[in-house]
Amino acid sequence: MTQMGQYPPASHVIAHISDTHLLGEGRSLYGKVPVEERLVAALQRLEAGPVRPDALVFTGDLTDLGEPDAYRRLRAAVEPVAQRMGAELVWVMGNHDERAPYASLLFDEPETDAPQDRVHDIRGLRVISLDTTVPGYHHGELTAAQLDWLAGVLAEPAPHGSVLAVHHPPVPTPLEVMAVLELHDQPALAEVLQGSDVRVILGGHLHYSTHSTFAGIPVSVAAATCYTLDLGADAQRLLSGVDGGQSFDFVHVYADRVVSSTIPATAFPEVTGFSVDYRPMIEAMPPDVRHEQLSSKSSPLNLNEAAASET
Repeated sequence: MTQMGQYPPASHVIAHISDTHLLGEGRSLYGKVPVEERLVAALQRLEAGPVRPDALVFTGDLTDLGEPDAYRRLRAAVEPVAQRMGAELVWVMGNHDERAPYASLLFDEPETDAPQDRVHDIRGLRVISLDTTVPGYHHGELTAAQLDWLAGVLAEPAPHGSVLAVHHPPVPTPLEVMAVLELHDQPALAEVLQGSDVRVILGGHLHYSTHSTFAGIPVSVAAATCYTLDLGADAQRLLSGVDGGQSFDFVHVYADRVVSSTIPATAFPEVTGFSVDYRPMIEAMPPDVRHEQLSSKSSPLNLNEAAASET
């Protein structure tokens, strides 16, 4: 494929999905949101799109109540998509999940109450799934043993660096109630991450997309496929969860940077664009001609597109 800009293709691409909140028997969340349908729609959009991810990373709250049937339904919906796309599947525990069915039904391992921490090697990019959950509670914590384990994993750098995937993101939130449920003792985690090869931290939990930094590392939070929290809701609402704005993210990992992009989980009406039929013609152009055709406001290509948009 022809390189059209200054940057080469990303070395790795991650589809970052969060907060699916599936229920057993395909039930709707709150009796209103068909969460399984919302997830399937997002997966269909992902699979039909042009980006072929190396991994699908689900950052927690995979189920709403930790029901065994919800995990079975989740696995049945997601695994075939990952297999068809040739993508590694990375699960992360969320506060709505339960460790025993999570371990047994997603990983075919014995039931356990131990933290669900795992490492995935994706062509030299290390993805660390770190369990920030506290059994019986909704806030996040990391034990001293987990931090020691993480330090041991990070002691040897990976060829393409590491991605840390957690449910509770170490970022501030303008939603005061959600701040009560944040990851506790974040300085302890920062101490472990300082000077490590972690390129980006992926999180969920907040039900809206946001970005920040932590210990000098970019943090990318995916919204949700179930429902989102509306930061622009009426001031009389302390929290407002809405059946809209669902999305997932693409995380492109380059040699010297990471780029996170938010993708609506359902398509909107197209008002302008180019057919893929244009690609061979554009790729065949010499670089100077391609630049002129795509950048000049008066080029035949742009004038034809403007005329088509007006009809």
